[in-house]
Amino acid sequence: MPAGSNDSEAPEKTRFKPVYLILGSGSIGFAIAKELREMGKDLIIVDKDPQKVETLREEAYEATEGDIADLKTLKQFVGKKLSGVLVVSSDNDANKKAIKNARDLFGPDTYCIARSSDIINKQEMEKLGANFVFVPSKIVSKSIAISLGRAESMMLGSKLSGWLKKRAHKKLGIIVHDNPDPDAMASALALQKIAEHHEVQATILYHGEIGHQENKAFVNLLGIELHRMENHSIEEFDELALVDCAVPGANNMLEEGQHVGLIFDHHPVGDVEVDADFVDIRPNVGATSTIMTKYLQELNIEIDSVLSTALLYGIRTDTMDFKRNTESADLSAASYLYPLADHEILEQLERPSMSIETLDVLGEAIKNRQVFGSYLLSNVGTIRDRDTLPQAAEYLLNLEGIFTTIVFGVSDEWIYISGRSNDIRINLGEVLKKAFGENSAGGHSTAAAAQIPLGVFSGIKDRQTLLRLVNEAVVKKFLNAVGVEELDE
Repeated sequence: MPAGSNDSEAPEKTRFKPVYLILGSGSIGFAIAKELREMGKDLIIVDKDPQKVETLREEAYEATEGDIADLKTLKQFVGKKLSGVLVVSSDNDANKKAIKNARDLFGPDTYCIARSSDIINKQEMEKLGANFVFVPSKIVSKSIAISLGRAESMMLGSKLSGWLKKRAHKKLGIIVHDNPDPDAMASALALQKIAEHHEVQATILYHGEIGHQENKAFVNLLGIELHRMENHSIEEFDELALVDCAVPGANNMLEEGQHVGLIFDHHPVGDVEVDADFVDIRPNVGATSTIMTKYLQELNIEIDSVLSTALLYGIRTDTMDFKRNTESADLSAASYLYPLADHEILEQLERPSMSIETLDVLGEAIKNRQVFGSYLLSNVGTIRDRDTLPQAAEYLLNLEGIFTTIVFGVSDEWIYISGRSNDIRINLGEVLKKAFGENSAGGHSTAAAAQIPLGVFSGIKDRQTLLRLVNEAVVKKFLNAVGVEELDE
């Protein structure tokens, strides 16, 4: 070490600072440059317009005049430690040439972002090596759509809050569809929480059975308080709400045409008109629990462990763990609920024991299957628990060559039908409506159900004759609806 030198006087090592090369300084290029500079990034701007370059220099930007499509323009930056190249002119052809030249000169490690005016040019730019290509019109439209969605959410939240405030200290009957599933019960629990936040006394009402072993576990583990509609008079409530169903008298005990205060659902209802003060039906989302989670967020209502677990499970079951009818709203709601949920309870819910009746119905469904091309129909005979039907329909959908399953059974007064499909050519909900009537059937494109009164068949005393006639009627109506000839393979 030379005399007089000192460790403290040793030169500091220079830290590498990323340099970004921006090719094109139109409105988008300049906006990006401004944002990057505010973030403390080093950048160089290239544009062929000398006036733009001069203006940029006056604003203390490092700017160079040059044609971004010319290889010579980019060669002057070889040796610079570039972290990214942003090709953002409005000229698609120039951008494509710039991408190719950038890849040739700077190698694959330099991140390249490019601007395109349309999808076709976007695909071409990606093939040339751009890591990310954006289409401004799509970004703008998506941003506007998100903004409108947010505004609509705020408006609905405010409207619901206003409706409930006017009914403070009154009684609200929250009615779920017959034989409720986790999505219906969780959504009702959420509405009860929202109502109580506004000092409205809310009671959850249901009709039918909670038969599915997972649904029984759901109620028991979470301690959800449900009341049978038969034990209450509608007149004792000041207002009524329908949750996870939308039409009075359709899959619920209300009279057809009954006025209700609130409706929340995610099932499509077609052209049916309902008499209600407030209606929020969103067929584009996978679960009513998603809708109710958004209201809790919008109204800034605290969600406890029980409610968050219920809502998360409701979303997961109705979307089949995000594999069916899932939208970004479902994923967003689930992401919000996930850290708040009780995962020990969720694990218990996901591993319930299979009941003997479910096993029996599954066996009957397999034994009695009738296959027509890619359609499988099965009559399981007399049933006590209608919740066994969707389980059998989902299981049979795993069979090779089968894309749509219809499983049906008979109780004392009704024919119950459950269907599942992964056939993109059909909308199962619409097919069942066409086959069995608008007021008797419905659902989504991949999951649907129907409930038909026995009617003229109810007078038949011989059970085997009844089941045979029901089988012939259901199979014929369904095959006619999908346009398939009745030829069993």
